[in-house]
Amino acid sequence: MMLNAPGHPVRPTARVLLLDREDRILLLKGRLPGNPLAEGSWFTVGGGLEPGETYHEAAAREILEETGIRDVQLGPVVWLRNGVLAIPAPTHFHEQYIVARCEVCEPSRHGWTALERDLIDDVRWWTLPALLATTDRVFPPGLAGLLPPILAGAFPDPPHPIPWD
Repeated sequence: MMLNAPGHPVRPTARVLLLDREDRILLLKGRLPGNPLAEGSWFTVGGGLEPGETYHEAAAREILEETGIRDVQLGPVVWLRNGVLAIPAPTHFHEQYIVARCEVCEPSRHGWTALERDLIDDVRWWTLPALLATTDRVFPPGLAGLLPPILAGAFPDPPHPIPWD
């Protein structure tokens, strides 16, 4: 696991493996604020913690803001990921991936900020076979290979560190 990068701000981040009852995962496709013209990548629901917020509280808030889904059951933290990303200034991310379950539903963009509307191009439920078959960039890297134990309910304890790249 990477240590804090000297001189870089730290951003604790809740990432959510939002799964529906059909074992599909909800991913968003978008671009970073520092590179708004880049080709988008798929990534999990989530974002930075607000002051005083726990990772689980941030996960619940981000699910509501990014998807409009209210009836969610939060589960355990299953993965940890640390690395530096330029957004646009280099920032050290401490990510915790939290499993969450919801009913089959369509996400809403109603709670998105103007920046999210500008940078997020798509929101889609993915099956594991579709993730395994895609050639699109997906974050975290290797998500399709990491998901089968999670879908089977085999959650690592303690959470498993996953690579940044």
